[in-house]
Amino acid sequence: MSGSLNKVILIGNLGRDPELKMTPNGQALARFSIATTETWRNPAGEKQSKTEWHNIVVWGKQAEIAEKYLRKGKQVLVEGRIQYREYTDQAGVKKTACDIRCDNFVMLGKMDEGGANRGSSRDEGYDDPMPPAPAANSGANYDDDIPF
Repeated sequence: MSGSLNKVILIGNLGRDPELKMTPNGQALARFSIATTETWRNPAGEKQSKTEWHNIVVWGKQAEIAEKYLRKGKQVLVEGRIQYREYTDQAGVKKTACDIRCDNFVMLGKMDEGGANRGSSRDEGYDDPMPPAPAANSGANYDDDIPF
C-alpha cells in the first residue's frame, strides 16, 4: 500500500452541546467534545473502565446541522481525521492541541432521545433518505425464477 491514511471513527456521547461560531469570511465552525469509554475486567475479575475525551471540529453546513441537532449526552458516530494545532494560552505559553476534524457524523439512538434511526450530516436535513418500500401486494408482476 502506498501513501498514508489519517482516519478516525468514534462512537461516543457528547460532553457538551456544539458551540457554533462564524469565521471572519463567513464559514461556520462548530466545536464539541465526545467521550468514549473502554471497559474490561482485571485479573481479579473486577470491572474496570477508562474514559477518553475527544475534541471535535466540524465545518460548513455540517457545523450548522450539528449545532441544531446534537445535544449533550446523546450518542453520535464521528468520522474524520486527527489534526494538531498550536496556540498560545492566556499566560503566553505555547501549547499543542489534538482535534478530530469531522468529515461526517451520524446521530445514534432513538428519535425521541435526540438521535436518528438513519441520517447523517450529509443527508438533507435528516429526512429519511430511503424511499418507502412498495406494499406487499402492490400489483407488480415479477417473472423471474428467484424462489423468494
